[in-house]
This record gives sequence, C-alpha cells and structure tokens, in this order.
Amino acid sequence: MHLRPLKTGDFDYKLDASLIAQHPCQRRDSSRLMVLDRSSGRREHRVFSDLPELLRSGDLLVLNDTRVIPAKFVCRRSGGGRVEGLFCRQIEAGRWEVLLKNASRCRPGQTLAFDRSDRFTLRLAEALGQGRWLVTVLPAEPAEVVLEAVGSTPLPHYIRRGGEREEEADRLRYQTVYASRAGAVAAPTAGLHFTEELLAKLEQRGVRTAWLTLHVGTGTFLPVTEENPRRHKMHPEWYGLPADTAGELNAARREGRRVVAVGTTSLRVLETLGVPAAVYRGGGQFRPTSGWTDLFILPPAEFRAVDAMVTNFHLPRSTLLMLVAAFCQPGGTEGLKTILDAYAEAAKMRYRFYSYGDAMLIL
Repeated sequence: MHLRPLKTGDFDYKLDASLIAQHPCQRRDSSRLMVLDRSSGRREHRVFSDLPELLRSGDLLVLNDTRVIPAKFVCRRSGGGRVEGLFCRQIEAGRWEVLLKNASRCRPGQTLAFDRSDRFTLRLAEALGQGRWLVTVLPAEPAEVVLEAVGSTPLPHYIRRGGEREEEADRLRYQTVYASRAGAVAAPTAGLHFTEELLAKLEQRGVRTAWLTLHVGTGTFLPVTEENPRRHKMHPEWYGLPADTAGELNAARREGRRVVAVGTTSLRVLETLGVPAAVYRGGGQFRPTSGWTDLFILPPAEFRAVDAMVTNFHLPRSTLLMLVAAFCQPGGTEGLKTILDAYAEAAKMRYRFYSYGDAMLIL
C-alpha cells in the first residue's frame, strides 16, 4: 500500500481563539470527554467523570506521576531590562541550562537579579544558541530550592495571566492530584482531569492503575517548523519505569488485558520500551528501567504497547497532534482525517482546547 508522505501543513487547522481554555474547570472531572472509536470514526460526547463506565474491568491505566516545578522566572539586567527565563535542567547545584527571552543584549559574564527574590543572583556563563544559556546561580543550592523562591508556574504562552492570586491557583491546578516526582516544566495535561474520588471509582470498577515518570521538557513548547515533519528533532526527556509498573504491564500482556495510556507522555514511554504481544510470547517483557527518550511518533506508525489512550485537544502543527493522528490508524495515514474531523466537531460543539481544556478517550 502506497502512503502519501504527510507534510507539517497537513496537521494545521483553524480554531476560534475563544475556545482556548484560559482556566481549568471548577471541578477537575467535570471536563467534557469525547469518546472516539478509531476504527469506525464514531464519536460520543460524555463528561470525564463517566470514565469508569467507559473502561473495562481489567484495563490497565498508566499515568505519569511527574510533578511540575515553578520553572519560569524573570530577571533584570543592571540597566533595568527585563529578561524572561525558563529552567531546562540542572547540570549540578548552581549550574543550569535555561531558555532566555529578550536576552539579545545579554553577554557572558553579566549578572542578573531575580524579580521575586534578592536571595539569589544569576550569572550568564555561555550562550548555546537558539535562546539557550548556561548560567551560574549563586548561592549554589539545589534547583528546587532556588525555583521555589524565584520561580512561577510555567504555563503555556497561550494562557494569559496576571497577579499573585492566579499564580497560587495555577500552582495547584497545573498539577495532577497524583504528582509525586518533581522535574517537569509542563504538566501531563491529560492527567489534570483525574480526582482522588474518580481514581477510587476506577479501582472499584476493576480498572488497575500503574505509574511511570516522564519529566516533560522544554521541547513540548517547540512548534514543528520543518515542512517535512520527519526532520523535526525532539529534545530528550528523562523517564523512569518502576518494577511494580513493569510487572503490571507484563501481567496485562500475559492475560490479554488492554493497556490505556493517560496522555502522550505516558504513551511515549510505553512505546519507547514497548513489548508487543508477539514478542512477549517469545520471552520479551517490560523491565524496570530509566533513561532518556526522544521518540517522535507521526503517521504512519505502529504501536507496540498501548491499546487505548486518554488525551487532550492539541495545538495545530504540533508533535502531539501528529502522535494522536498516528494512533487513530496504526500503520497508516488516514488517522489524520479521523482526528481532524473529531476536532472540527469538538469546535462546533464548543469544547475547550489545549492544556486546561477538555479531554478525549481514543479506543
């Protein structure tokens, strides 16, 4: 079968700006939920609290337990110029890699003052290109200590904010209720819809849950600029798969139960380590591990580990939209039409889009 190579422009769509969610729903699980049957394209409209009714007893729900750190910060040059920053990673205590905006006048050796605290200062060490810098933070304390003092919630650019009250609310709501391992600079947004009560109902229903970690990195903010999307490079992100989750995955494979990924982040870890049923029968299995993944999934793609997924509505021309398009038709490219048709219906029905928006269950 000949498949037409897809271009980045094929993943574009128009969206009324009023549908971009600026705040989360008052209650997490009151978000709307579109249920998409990827084999038929059939769509059903529910609310997220209906999820226990939509999954089967024995399904294994895999969630990402990463915790968002207050990675966004603002500095001032000695002349008063404002420089916006985003923490990327800690090389060692007091030595970071960061993204800086409005830094065209900055030079190595300059010292910047943090807006939110005068306890720490930031010294520019080396420009790495494309807005990335190596910096020294003094005094040299662990990044989580510094960022608690100087940082704020790293919301996506399309969410407009102002004021300390909204910052306090976002620190709570731009975080899953099960977040436990600090390190992400963006939330695994499909998980934002879960409540403790909903997780308990899923357990009562017989749905099993397991956790892995993928620390969502700055690459999640980068658009695909190459017209040939296969030239796009994903930034590596750290993941961890614990022993109990590996055991749950192996049991689900052995017993023929579905693996349901919560979010593109969980799916990318599972597919990085994926053990298809045929390989499992041949002795292959999931094992506890950690490492870095730069897996980029776009049509056509085969899926070896995941049978269904929960996800949000994603930006046009994004790697996330490419992933869900691929998932809608494994091995082919027609999943793009399936997902764009679903998005068009969601927009017509005034679903809320992007990070604080509504959800989709793809079966």
